[in-house]
Amino acid sequence: MTISQADLLRTIEHARLRALVSADVVQAQQLHAPDFQLITPIGAVLSKDDYLGAIASGHIKYLVWEPADIDVRLYQGGAAMRYRAKLEVAFGGHKVPLSDYWHTDIYEDRDGQWMIVWSQATAIR
Repeated sequence: MTISQADLLRTIEHARLRALVSADVVQAQQLHAPDFQLITPIGAVLSKDDYLGAIASGHIKYLVWEPADIDVRLYQGGAAMRYRAKLEVAFGGHKVPLSDYWHTDIYEDRDGQWMIVWSQATAIR
């Protein structure tokens, strides 16, 4: 049985989220493109090194990240993904309570491997 590209991307995104919650930076490194950027809910821009470094140091600690259904739109060599998620995180020891967020992620096929290049999280109030 073959898996669709959309289902493959969903599987990769779930693996990425598990790596981030467990602070498995080695696994996360493989899934984030070198030029990755995250736009946080407060509008900060983090590079791959800044983001994964903050996770490795414990400055960012994901406590819960539970995505709902992930919508995928495929394009030539790329994909856009969007989903709601329940997220609980601690920044520098300050716990942000469990809240709902929208996540929009852009993936690109880089030499046969899907990698996330952009990610943006928006708080749902």
